Amino acid sequence: MVRRAAFAALVMSVVIVVTGGAVRLTASGLGCTTWPRCTDESLTPTAEMGFHGIVEFTNRMLTYVLSAAVGWAILAARCHRPWRRSLTKLGWAQFWLVMSNAVLGGITVLTGLNPYTVALHMIAAMALVWVALLMWERSKEGDGPAVLAVARPIHQLSYVLVTVVGLLVAAGTLVTGAGHHPGTPKDNKIVPRIPIDYDRLAQFHADFAFVSVGLAIAAIFVLAAVKAPRPAKARARELLAVLLLQGVLGFVQYFTDAPELMVGLHMFLATLTWIAALRIPLALRTREDAAAAEQLPDRTRQTATV
Repeated sequence: MVRRAAFAALVMSVVIVVTGGAVRLTASGLGCTTWPRCTDESLTPTAEMGFHGIVEFTNRMLTYVLSAAVGWAILAARCHRPWRRSLTKLGWAQFWLVMSNAVLGGITVLTGLNPYTVALHMIAAMALVWVALLMWERSKEGDGPAVLAVARPIHQLSYVLVTVVGLLVAAGTLVTGAGHHPGTPKDNKIVPRIPIDYDRLAQFHADFAFVSVGLAIAAIFVLAAVKAPRPAKARARELLAVLLLQGVLGFVQYFTDAPELMVGLHMFLATLTWIAALRIPLALRTREDAAAAEQLPDRTRQTATV
């Protein structure tokens, strides 16, 4: 039950990223002109607001679906016997991330789609994906201390990889903030943009992509050399595959003037890239039940941080 609930919350955290991107790409960012109401007079979009109002309001309503999925995860963890305090905490962490991101989304509307608040909105959504993934992975493990399956420097290398991929995603939000899709119709010149040359930001983003690919290749060879657990080696290969696909898509997108559908696919794959990177360090340690962990020889108790 806990595992299914945690997976549902993870899926919805990905969905909300994609639908949030759809709001921007359909130029519906100000489809609802204020927050938390849709207009000063109406909680819901009016007929005059048309397609853009429906898109923006639908994305807001999906926040309630996400909240329901997170609520299910919290209840499942709390009702599990024996009670798993760590999973319950991760569920509540998701809840507060959803609430804070909803407020941040409102600030984004109230500030007229300021590109920096839009970027922060995306980063907060990725933080939610991180916690949701952690809860889902932890639901398949025990509550004992994390025991490393590889030497600590190898585990630290996986965190370096996660950090670089995180910076890659963050750089992508800056490219979006200076790019072709401000979130409103193109004849609307009011929405501010990041005042940095778009081509330079795109190159900055590409540089992080090259470093990420290089680290992913290095991780594949290192994990093979140290005979790391098979799931970890498989996840490293998955990360490389998604990164390469993202790289090809990114170059095509750049040279075709960033068509909306391709940008949306790029955002979806960015979320999968983030998940793929996060899963690698989680596969390099194990957690048994607390009672079973007490029976492990002392020399095997090299603990991890997650």
